[in-house]
Amino acid sequence: MPHHPRRRLSPGARPKPLPPLPASSPHSPRRAVRPLLLLVALVNLAWSLYQLPVSRIVESRLCREYYAVHDPSVLRPEDGSVPEERCKIERVQQPLGWMLGMVEAGWVAGDFIMTIPLVCLADHFGHRFVLCLNLIPRVFLLAWSFAVGYFDRVLPVKAILAAPMLSFLGGDCVFNSLVYALVSDLTEDHVLRATLFGYVNAISSIFSLQLGPALASATMSVLLWLPPLLGIGLLALAVPVTSVVPLPRGGVVPVSFPPAASGQSYGADAEEDIHTHSDIEALADQHLLPNPTTTTPRKPTLKTHTLHRLRTLLTLLRNPSRQLALLLTVFFLASFASSDTKLLPLYISTRYAGWRLADVGYLLSVKAVFNFGLLWVGVPGLLRWRRGRRVLPFWFRLGSASRVGEAGRAIGGSGRDGGDNRGDGEAEGETVENAVICLGFSVLGAVLIGISPTVWVLLPSLLVYALGIALPMFTYSLLKAPSMGLAGRVRGGDSGEGTGGNGGNGDEEGDMGTQLFSVVMLVRTVGTLVGTVVMPALWVTGLGVGGWALGLPFLVSAGGYAVAVLVVRRIDV
Repeated sequence: MPHHPRRRLSPGARPKPLPPLPASSPHSPRRAVRPLLLLVALVNLAWSLYQLPVSRIVESRLCREYYAVHDPSVLRPEDGSVPEERCKIERVQQPLGWMLGMVEAGWVAGDFIMTIPLVCLADHFGHRFVLCLNLIPRVFLLAWSFAVGYFDRVLPVKAILAAPMLSFLGGDCVFNSLVYALVSDLTEDHVLRATLFGYVNAISSIFSLQLGPALASATMSVLLWLPPLLGIGLLALAVPVTSVVPLPRGGVVPVSFPPAASGQSYGADAEEDIHTHSDIEALADQHLLPNPTTTTPRKPTLKTHTLHRLRTLLTLLRNPSRQLALLLTVFFLASFASSDTKLLPLYISTRYAGWRLADVGYLLSVKAVFNFGLLWVGVPGLLRWRRGRRVLPFWFRLGSASRVGEAGRAIGGSGRDGGDNRGDGEAEGETVENAVICLGFSVLGAVLIGISPTVWVLLPSLLVYALGIALPMFTYSLLKAPSMGLAGRVRGGDSGEGTGGNGGNGDEEGDMGTQLFSVVMLVRTVGTLVGTVVMPALWVTGLGVGGWALGLPFLVSAGGYAVAVLVVRRIDV
């Protein structure tokens, strides 16, 4: 076969475009997200089967120990238990709030420390592996809670503090980082992405706040140990689900063509194949593609990948844009303020006479049904309707008309589809407005919960509070907004650092986007960690004062949401 010399492109010639990848179906993101939704459902349902029962398990242990010393006549002769209504005293509720707060803080702290290492592990060994690894500490937490309650003569009640000891294998921060990164990777359309985020939040809401509490209430009324055992079974079912979650889209992997041996046949289409090979080599000579004869893709080691990810993280945090800093502040404040929801079962069973912990789950289920309808149907439908009308928010139109033009000029061609940049600014303006509305409902709902004198006033207050549940749909959607300035920072001054002179490529930008979700989850975890320390302390203080002070955690939560409103309003789009 005659030798074909390598063709070089002339300076003015344009290389022949490579064949485009087949376009994916518009419905493929909705299909691909289904295994993730099933995994989220199983994990959240199992987690909700832990929260209510562990409160009752620890409360019953503390109650028995207290009355065994101060009034043994209260103990039931058949099993030594104490009626639950006799446990709503300060000497029992204060240590209960402290212990549950410490367990939550331990769980969040271990999860926080290991988020970046485990996300690096996911990038190296696969997201499915780390998602499966994430189930181990959850199983141990449920099993240990069961052991503390069942083996009361062997384990002291303070042994519950050891329940989160395996949180270094990952908790909610790691789990949510991987889930939201995978969901975000399914589509580039901002409305569809917000809708998929809404689906994740809706599934999380209905299983963790509706079916979970209701199932926990029903089963713990039959047998206190049944909910943890059911939770372990659900986590076992989640193991095979991790094997079918969608894989993240990677960057373009350079193709390596082995040099042809002397006299080797290239088949019937040899001429076309060789011309294609020559085109690629010509592009490599002009540094448009890696040289196929010299570049052999190698999988980086875990150490190399971890160092690269840490450099990316430092690049992101060293000099964040004003927009990104404000958005991260919103994530922190919202996570801190939402920590009050973990006290709702204790708050309701303590403040309102006749309400047991087993009954609280049914009340919270009403709120969760409303959440599910809002996130699954209401908000996505509203987004599609507003997208058709493309109406600018009222407050955005009043004072920010010039900012839309500035945003369009700043974005100037950075849009993915080369479309109207003004449309991007309008869409971001609507997203910011929706976030403000959600935060406003959260402020009002938290205040109403904190001052509700009866359960019948509390119920509509919970529904008002639930209207703010859609906030993550809009804050997560803003992360991919052009006004965050991430693309420019990836292609900017750090382009050559640690990239071998090839900085600013698509892989680096994609890595920055994936890393951003890890940063957000870390910020949220810090907010949750602060909340798990502050909210129980406020609860204990409220128990000491009594009366209106029982709602102190919810009033402080309303203040956190109010500050978040002011921060969101400062985001320019």
